[in-house]
Amino acid sequence: MSNGRILHTMLRVGDLDKSIEFYTKVMGMNLLRTNENKQYEYTLAFLGYGDESQGAVIELTYNRGTSEYDLGSAFGHIAIGVDDIYSTCDTIKAAGGNVTREPGPVKGGSTHIAFVKDPDGYMIELIQNKSASAGLEG
Repeated sequence: MSNGRILHTMLRVGDLDKSIEFYTKVMGMNLLRTNENKQYEYTLAFLGYGDESQGAVIELTYNRGTSEYDLGSAFGHIAIGVDDIYSTCDTIKAAGGNVTREPGPVKGGSTHIAFVKDPDGYMIELIQNKSASAGLEG
């Protein structure tokens, strides 16, 4: 499957409007499209930093009548590369976002990371772009 690529990551959310506001106003993404299925009572919203044809996006799924989910212990986080992790965290906090791990180097390494929690409790890892493709190396 050498021509495959990651299209999106789907997250189930309890309040679609609140989640769209978080990902657009706090995380700086664009709302790319929505799709409502009235028969099966769900709505999808696709958000990202660029067009879906260029890179992976987030798909938010809202099922009417469900306001929260058990996140379980298997899912870890979504990682986002940023140019300046310190100013990005300041901007996120100023917009009302919850930075749960302040920016700084990983334990035993030099890659700078931070963590942000979205309204449903999903974790987002921010990684300084200059070392984002190297993983969490020293």
